[in-house]
Amino acid sequence: MDVGQVSLRQLFSHIDYRALGGNTVQKIALTKLLLAIAQAAYTPKDSDDWKNIQPSGLAEECLKYLDKWYDCFYLYGEKPFLQMPEIKAADVQSFGAVMAEISTGNTTVLTQFQVEKSLTDADKSLLIVQLMGFGLGGKKTDNSVVLSHGFQGKFNDKGRPSTGKPGTSIGFLGFLHNFLQGESLQETLWINLFTQQQISDLGIYSQGIGTAPWEQMPAGENCAIAEALKSSLIGRLIPLSRFCLLTGNGLHYSEGIAHLDYKAGGIDPSISVDFSAKVPKAVWSDPEKRPWRILTALLGFFSQAGNRGFDCHQLRLNMGRAIQQIPIIGVWSGGLRVSNNAGEQYVSGSDDFVESMIQLESGLLGMGWFTNLQLEMDELDKLSKIVYGATFNYFKNQNMETKEQAAQASNLFWQLCERRFQELVNTCGNAEQALAMRPVFARFVHKAYNTYCANDTARQLDSWARNRPDLRNYLKKPTKEAA
Repeated sequence: MDVGQVSLRQLFSHIDYRALGGNTVQKIALTKLLLAIAQAAYTPKDSDDWKNIQPSGLAEECLKYLDKWYDCFYLYGEKPFLQMPEIKAADVQSFGAVMAEISTGNTTVLTQFQVEKSLTDADKSLLIVQLMGFGLGGKKTDNSVVLSHGFQGKFNDKGRPSTGKPGTSIGFLGFLHNFLQGESLQETLWINLFTQQQISDLGIYSQGIGTAPWEQMPAGENCAIAEALKSSLIGRLIPLSRFCLLTGNGLHYSEGIAHLDYKAGGIDPSISVDFSAKVPKAVWSDPEKRPWRILTALLGFFSQAGNRGFDCHQLRLNMGRAIQQIPIIGVWSGGLRVSNNAGEQYVSGSDDFVESMIQLESGLLGMGWFTNLQLEMDELDKLSKIVYGATFNYFKNQNMETKEQAAQASNLFWQLCERRFQELVNTCGNAEQALAMRPVFARFVHKAYNTYCANDTARQLDSWARNRPDLRNYLKKPTKEAA
C-alpha cells in the first residue's frame, strides 16, 4: 500500500510499510503467505516469548529464514516456487481463466478491469500464491492427471475426472477472513503470530506448526507430505489446493490437496465458524452486508457469557495479548462472494470483493464497551427494519411494487451508517456518549426514507406523512430505572 510491488526481503527490512495493497483476495493470500514464512522462521513458545521478540525481532528471524531457504523461492527452474513440475501433463489454462475478476470465453466485459492482461513475473508469483487457496471450483482443473498412484479423489462415481472442488480458503460461497492489523505490516504479522502453546491448545492441527511446502513439496495428492499438510497450521495457511506449473502463456492446472472442510472440523484460523449448532455454520462474504455489521459476532469472546456462537481463532486467541502491547488495534475482514451452478464456481450478479477495517482503542476494550456496542448495533438493526417497513408501506398504500424499493432504502441506511460507525465504536466506552450519537443515525433513517419516498403530489404526501418513521422510542433517553 502506497509503495507498490516489493520483494520479500524488502518487506521484512522496512518497518515503515503500512499494509498490503491489491484486491481483497490478494491481501488475504499474501497475509497467509507472510504468516507462513513467519511461523516457519520463528514460532514463539508462549506469550512471554512472543512479547520478547517484538516485530523487529520477528522480521530479523524472517530475513534469516529467507537467506537459508533462498533457493526455494525461484519462480522457475527445477524446484519452482509452490509448483509441481510433474503436473505438466495437465491441460494449460490461460491466466485470465483462473482469475475470478477477469472475463474470459463468452463472459460479458463490463469494465476495463475485467480484460485479461499480460502478466509480469511478479504478477505470476502473486497468482500462484492466490491459487493455492482461492482457486474456483469447476471444470477448468484437469483432473485426469493424478500424481498419487491409485488416488480416486479426482474422479466421480462413474470413474471420470470430476469437477474441481473450491479452494480451501474460499469454500462454497466465499469465506470471510479476519485478521488483526497493527500500525505497520511487520506489527500486523507479529500480533497475528500463533505460539506453540496456542497451537497445542487448539487441538485441531495434529501435526502442529508443520513444515512449509516450499521446503518440501508433496509428491502427489495423498502422499505422506500431503497428509501432514492437511493436519498442520502451515498447511492451512498454504493449502496447495491446486497443482500448477507455469508455462509460456498460461499454466498447467489441476486439483491439488483436498483438505477437510469446516463441517468436518477443518478450518483456517482466520475464518469464523459456529460449531455450537447441529450443523456447523460459517460466516460468508456478503456484498449486501459489509463485515463491520457483524463486528459484535466476531468479537463475541468479549461477552461475559463467553463465545458460544461464531468463533474466529485468529481474533480470539490474539486479541488479549495485542491489547496489552499496542494502543490501536485494527480488525480487518474481507473475502470474495461467489456463485455456484452445477459445480461451476464464478463471480456473477451482485458477487464482489468485500472488506472493512475497524480500529479499536485498547484502553476502551472490555465487557462494558462490548455491551454498549452490542446494544447500539441491535438498535441500528431495528432502525434498518423501520426504514424497510416504512418504505414498504409507503408504496403499498399507493398500490405499487414495494419490496425492491424497501430493500434499497434499507441498504442506503446502512451505507450512511458506515460513515459514522468508527465514531460509534470509539464512543461505546461511555454509554452517555453512545446515546448522544443516536440523533445522527436517526437522521440517516429519514434520509433513506425521503430518498425513496417522494412527497411531491397530494397522494404521495399523504402516504409519506402516514408512514414516516417514528423514532421517539429510539431517541428517548432511558431513565435510571430502565438503565
